[in-house]
Amino acid sequence: PATGELLASFEPHTRAEIEEKLQLAVETFRAYRRTSHLARSAMLLRVSALLEAEKHRYSRLITLEMGKPFAAAVREIEKCARVCRYYAGESASFLADEFIQTGAHASYIRYEPLGAVLAVMPWNFPFSQIIRVAAPALMAGNVILLKHASNVPQCALAIEELFERAGFPVGALQTLLIGSAEVACVIADERVAAVTMTGSESAGSIVAAQAGRYIKKTVLELGGSDPFIVMPSADIAEAAHTAVRARTLNSGQSCIAAKRFIIAAEVYEEFAGRFVAGMEALRVGDPFDAATDIGPLATERALLALDAQVRAAVDAGARLVTGGVRLDRPGFYYAPSVLAEIPTNAPVAREELFGPVAMLFRVHSLEEAIRLANETSFGLGASAWTNDEEESAQFISELEAGMVCINGLVASDPRLPFGGVKRSGYGRELGVQGLLEFVNLKTVVIQNRLAPKSLSAEEQSGETVEV
Repeated sequence: PATGELLASFEPHTRAEIEEKLQLAVETFRAYRRTSHLARSAMLLRVSALLEAEKHRYSRLITLEMGKPFAAAVREIEKCARVCRYYAGESASFLADEFIQTGAHASYIRYEPLGAVLAVMPWNFPFSQIIRVAAPALMAGNVILLKHASNVPQCALAIEELFERAGFPVGALQTLLIGSAEVACVIADERVAAVTMTGSESAGSIVAAQAGRYIKKTVLELGGSDPFIVMPSADIAEAAHTAVRARTLNSGQSCIAAKRFIIAAEVYEEFAGRFVAGMEALRVGDPFDAATDIGPLATERALLALDAQVRAAVDAGARLVTGGVRLDRPGFYYAPSVLAEIPTNAPVAREELFGPVAMLFRVHSLEEAIRLANETSFGLGASAWTNDEEESAQFISELEAGMVCINGLVASDPRLPFGGVKRSGYGRELGVQGLLEFVNLKTVVIQNRLAPKSLSAEEQSGETVEV
């Protein structure tokens, strides 16, 4: 992405190779599901340790393939390591039998793995998106089939190698080098138990329909057009500074990046002045240069799509405050841009802009801010800035989003569930909820007291037996 040069090319897996991988997934699952939580935790901690020890190698691969500034890629790998440590430490308690008092001698919920989970993953966070799916799924006893975005095959193969080096059995996490046309066949295969997907709204709709045909569990984390609301009581300087970071995270290529900046009229001019100055001060350039704030977009197709949206906004009556052009240099670079006075009935006012382009809206009341924030088909995250307790409570209650952040940046945290509503998808990643998405909640009822079994020689001696 930084130069437009071809780095490498890969042959897709053949039908025969896909068949081998599916069969290996099933065979691996039969044995792996019986491993102890302690053994799985040890393997996942080794994944975390390898990520930390080799973060610069993995970060370089991310930057080469999808263009993210190297410093941001390092932060992504560090976050992956934290996710692994979190699930290694907490999963045993999350998956413990949950006893419920009934009239029976014993009744409880047991959490059991489903099998092979197909993970259809995007390029924008090529390591963290799959790690936050794989870590809880593997701790629950599932195995993973990774269909990564076609422009990050080296990341996909490196992730498979990473888990094998950490001690996970061959077949616990496998990469499928396949195009989108092959995904339907994999979903249809009876050896695939469930599907999780992060990507665009259109791709999510297709995957959900394919999985629904075969009655398979799905989790979808799709697009967003997140609002960033600023009220008069807010700290305007802090809000504007954070707004620049919120819009340009990963060069603007993030589903939870703030995209629509909805500003109270009383503070609009001050916020806009600070925000535009901040956007214009960003340095665009070589993603391996430590001084770079904004790298290239991941593909030329993404660049052209973003430019078309900006042109459509201007044609609809929006005012281009700054930017709005592809930079005249090799690679897929787009200038940090700000649009203002966008007609609220223009399609672009409700769309997702995947790149460093922000939209400014002026509102005259809290109710108008909430109404405008909710006037989109998406509902992923929302950030609201206010120092008024009643306003804060109203934002929390009325914003239609899977996550609401007051006076801060919307960001995922492994301890908290993450996901959206409306066309931003369904289901949750991360937290205990993310782990329980791909388990069978098996209800067990024992009506009478059972006779104790005879202990084996090993059990009598106090030794433990692990598969």
